Amino acid sequence: MSYTALYRKFRPDTFTSVVGQEHIVKTIKNQILSNRVSHAYLFCGTRGTGKTSTAKIFARAINCLSPKNGNPCNECELCCAVLENRSMNVIEIDAASNNGVDNIREIREEVKYPPTEGHYKIYIIDEVHMLSSGAFNALLKTLEEPPAHVVFILATTDPQKVPATILSRCQRFDFHRITTEEIAQTLYQYMQIENISVEKDAIHYVARLGDGSMRDALSILDQCIAFYSDETLTLDKVLDVVGAVDNSILFSMTDAILQKNTIKIMNLIEQIMIQGRDISQFVTELIVHFRNILICNTIENAQSLLDVSSEEYQQLQSQSKNISQQECMYLIKVFSALQNDLKYASNERILLEVALLKLCSITEEKNIDEISAKLAELERQIKRGVSYAPATTAPTNTKPVVSTPPVKRPPALSEDRKKIKEEWESICNEIEDTALKSKLTHVFVEFKEESDQNVYLVCSYSALQDLIKKDIPFLQQCIEQHIGKSISIATTTREEYDMWHHTTYGDTQQETQGDADFESLMSFHFPEADFQE
Repeated sequence: MSYTALYRKFRPDTFTSVVGQEHIVKTIKNQILSNRVSHAYLFCGTRGTGKTSTAKIFARAINCLSPKNGNPCNECELCCAVLENRSMNVIEIDAASNNGVDNIREIREEVKYPPTEGHYKIYIIDEVHMLSSGAFNALLKTLEEPPAHVVFILATTDPQKVPATILSRCQRFDFHRITTEEIAQTLYQYMQIENISVEKDAIHYVARLGDGSMRDALSILDQCIAFYSDETLTLDKVLDVVGAVDNSILFSMTDAILQKNTIKIMNLIEQIMIQGRDISQFVTELIVHFRNILICNTIENAQSLLDVSSEEYQQLQSQSKNISQQECMYLIKVFSALQNDLKYASNERILLEVALLKLCSITEEKNIDEISAKLAELERQIKRGVSYAPATTAPTNTKPVVSTPPVKRPPALSEDRKKIKEEWESICNEIEDTALKSKLTHVFVEFKEESDQNVYLVCSYSALQDLIKKDIPFLQQCIEQHIGKSISIATTTREEYDMWHHTTYGDTQQETQGDADFESLMSFHFPEADFQE
């Protein structure tokens, strides 16, 4: 005899064996016992929660010759006929492939005839939301006032697509997602029946992968058993089959991201690739991991909200103390975007490496979530008493900033900015770095209206602006020491400054001393050394 898949072999055959839907089972059994069976039902819920199985049990129970406390006996002729798919009274229709008006018209003609045996003729229409608009309209009147011997059971995973006119004619039952614990307990019982040796950690992880669906969990378990036939099924073996990673790697990767440890990150990625793990699955589990940390960070005693063991919950709590809510939300957003990009990637490893290295690099933040995450990280470092100074390789020609204790200075006023402009040449002469001093000969100082507190270093060409940006911390320190005030420096090009001046003041005379100096500089020949970093 051919092999039967686990999800078919262990399909529930009584209401008692339906897992996780007690609220529906109790209601339907009471209706059967009190002879209050309705003419139309709508079963809603995600995949693998027992909609079709419950519908078939219900169909057998209302026609059973010797029911047992609302359950079908599964032994009488009528029950056996339904179980063997040869009953003329239970008609199961797939609405995905029979979604036209003509199919519904056939049903309207058939309902006129009474059942050949038993009390009811039952129509189970699966994935009813796939019916066309015309088919729904053709079903309306029959569904509202069917003959007394007809019962309709509609099943759907997407009730939003079912018209309100259909919903109002049915008793609606919403099937809940089955909890991980319920799935795990049921799977363990099935494995005892099958006489298969399996570890509880492996069963629990398969239950988590089922994501609320008993059928999905059974399919994954069936695959793992087939791969490791006649062997004890362990967590590592399940991870091998599904291409997932051990939770320890998730904790290690999180620590590496928080520490900006690029070497550790690259080693972990290499370890994942060597073990043959699936990159997309890893990113998915990393998102779930940060979600669990976020919940631990937000809610006290959150173990009931997390499908994790006690040991893993303790690790999550410990790690949540080292990361803020803003950082968690930002990381979830980054990896969710990466998860979407991986669908179209030819090389998933490169995308993962780029995303992780970007998290460890210093960039000009332009996104409010990134800025919030960076601020949260700085606050955490300050609370721990650790100065925040990520390691970067500075350009060889950039003047290092002198490490001196911070000095609180009053902010520069308008007259201070004028003083900087007037004494710019003296400030440049105080700089000992000849390469930097050479670049500054092509730079002059300007400032804008009172509301703009910046001191602008106006560069003669855009390439020079890029070079000057690298020296701003050093120049800011030199200027502040010269005037004894704190300032804010920005760079711009002569073209940008002239455009601003023209837009603000119009075609007024702009021949200031700084402009004259600039024009005289433009007549000089720039040596090649000035353009080199």
